Amino acid sequence: MNLLKKNRLKSRIAWVVALLFAFQFSFASGHEGHEGEEGKPVDVKELVFGHINDAYSWHIATIGDTHIEIPLLCIVYGQNGLDVFCSSNLGHAGHYTEYKGYKIAEKGHANEGRIIEVATNERPWDFSITKNVLSLFISCGLLLWIFLSIAGKYKKNPMSAPRGLQGLLEPLIVSLHDDIIKPCVGKNYAKFAPYLLTAFFFIFLNNLLGIIPIFPGGANLTGNIAVTFVLALITFLLTNFYGTKAYFEEIYNPEVPTWLKLPIPIMPFIEFIGVFIKPLALMIRLFANMLAGHMMVLVLIGLIFIFAAINPIAGYSVSLLSVALVVFMTLLECLVCFIQAYVFTILSALFIGLAQVEPHHHSNEVKKN
Repeated sequence: MNLLKKNRLKSRIAWVVALLFAFQFSFASGHEGHEGEEGKPVDVKELVFGHINDAYSWHIATIGDTHIEIPLLCIVYGQNGLDVFCSSNLGHAGHYTEYKGYKIAEKGHANEGRIIEVATNERPWDFSITKNVLSLFISCGLLLWIFLSIAGKYKKNPMSAPRGLQGLLEPLIVSLHDDIIKPCVGKNYAKFAPYLLTAFFFIFLNNLLGIIPIFPGGANLTGNIAVTFVLALITFLLTNFYGTKAYFEEIYNPEVPTWLKLPIPIMPFIEFIGVFIKPLALMIRLFANMLAGHMMVLVLIGLIFIFAAINPIAGYSVSLLSVALVVFMTLLECLVCFIQAYVFTILSALFIGLAQVEPHHHSNEVKKN
């Protein structure tokens, strides 16, 4: 009986991996579109950046000349005042059209892929629901549903044994709270625990959604520097708005030899720059790691088309290696998704904890003795 269950589990895992890769491959080949059918070589650069960049529609696949995609809402304020329309009115990649005096900038334009005004060739105020924005709404909705349902179970029967999502996430939440947030932040940990837990699960969930090649996955949200900038900015504001007097004294008057502070304030300047470098490091680390993972998978898929353009036999040969490497990279990305969320959370907790430093009384105690 146990052997049968193990075989079924292995079979299901194999099917999941195979389907993920199949969808990943079909998603990539879908960007080939009409140009590939006419015998033109696949633009691997367009394939890669077409996936990692934001868009006004959510592309699913391309079958022949038919583009299967979810049109999104465009909200712009420009030459006609406020305009609201569906992105399908602007066409699709390679076949953009003009609508109400707006169009999507073609390749080579400074605002490539963005809505511009036809008359001025400049960008209007753009508040559109893009692919990344929709992905943000989806992930926030999932997080609310998951944790409100868990909270409802605790409220209904706090003494019941955790099951399902509650049993899966409770050890992780307790571990983050007791082993990271509490020791890193210090005695004021309860004030910052909600943000740190939210940041971890927000990053972790969006990292996972980013490596799923089919809707509602596939958006490069945590690989977008604007998103990581906002997350790092929140950490920066919490660190400095709730910093103690002793924390700021250590920045502007650090306990170092006088010659490092006067006449040239070397150490105060370094400490001051460090206030901004810490959140900057948070922002770039998360952005670069997630972006690099997505690009690596797409480049490995693109190698198939590059070698196939040179020689069909070489294309088939390289495809075997590419398939194996893509499966390996996808599984590795699953681990990276957790690691990046964990690293962002623990560093944020450390930075906030360092700002909660209490005044040092060591020097006074020495003098009394």
